[in-house]
Amino acid sequence: MRSKSAKPSENLLAELQAALSHGTVARRVETLRRVTDLFVNNAVDYSEDHLRLFDDVFQCLIDRIETSAKALLADRLALVAVAPPRTIRTLALDEVIEVAGPVLSKSERLDEATLIEIARSRSQAHLRAISLRRVLSEALTDVLVTRGSHEVVQLTVANPGAQFSEGSLTDLVTRAERDDDLATCIGQRSDLPRHHYLKLVAKASESVRKKLEAAHPERSADVSSAVAEATQRVRTAAVSRQTEMARALVKSLHEDGRLDESQVTAFAESGKFDETNAGLAALAGVQVEIAETMMIESRTEGVMILARVAGMSWPSVRAIIAMRERLSGGSRIDMLALRDIYEALRSSTAQQVLRFHRMQQSAAPVA
Repeated sequence: MRSKSAKPSENLLAELQAALSHGTVARRVETLRRVTDLFVNNAVDYSEDHLRLFDDVFQCLIDRIETSAKALLADRLALVAVAPPRTIRTLALDEVIEVAGPVLSKSERLDEATLIEIARSRSQAHLRAISLRRVLSEALTDVLVTRGSHEVVQLTVANPGAQFSEGSLTDLVTRAERDDDLATCIGQRSDLPRHHYLKLVAKASESVRKKLEAAHPERSADVSSAVAEATQRVRTAAVSRQTEMARALVKSLHEDGRLDESQVTAFAESGKFDETNAGLAALAGVQVEIAETMMIESRTEGVMILARVAGMSWPSVRAIIAMRERLSGGSRIDMLALRDIYEALRSSTAQQVLRFHRMQQSAAPVA
């Protein structure tokens, strides 16, 4: 049986009617405070009918109170799990960030469609509040990354509860080539896919080195050490379980004599970077880490060198290059020109370049 206090007070509702009809601003604010107290103190006990009633009451009051009172209401309702949904939406859509902010950053009652609508249409202050939410879906971060200011993007990337689509990650890694703070922030995410991580470090390390040396000349030795560690980290980056499984599969196919050009091409056409990389390495007779570095650090040259050593035909090479460009978000490339370059590439030249990469790998400092 529900407690008597769990039901909205008939006297309070009568007072509400009086306040709305001919009360002063101060009286309406006081009525709002009492209605809010009544709701917050007993929210867990209310039925859906009660929630709808409170929704109606709050809606009536919101239209007739000043901004500071609405901001206080938003702050109190933001953490209530069963807050009236229409009221929460109204507060979230408010153009004044002091009203919308608490709800946008904290309320679990807001639906994703409303959040995306606000992210697409409201101010950077609204986007900043959204970026602080406990959980951010891919659909929501897509909008934040596209519309957000530098601060909004930084906060979104730093949010451990944020999820990112392949498209947003590609965009962020590309931006990070010109933004060391963003590069550092992205690189610290534990869920950053391997191919994005490797591209990030390969592209950003030189920029990081120059900026750190300019800012702290007295610590140039520390900077050089940090750059050496970053380079080593690229070559020995922790291999995820998914990458390990992909490499094990390719190794099994190779040992059984079932790995050939058509299989590697199929991997590439399916967008399977780890399998393609491991397969190309196996056919070229190089360590998978060397192949991975060549695939990541050069635009297309590394792919063509490995493929020529492996004796692959142009259609297969084209499939691998297309996969790499899709994953890295590169601009459209002239495949006809690349075909001419590949067909002119001599196997002996490719072998020489590959030997150079092996020498670089063996000469790399050990961490």
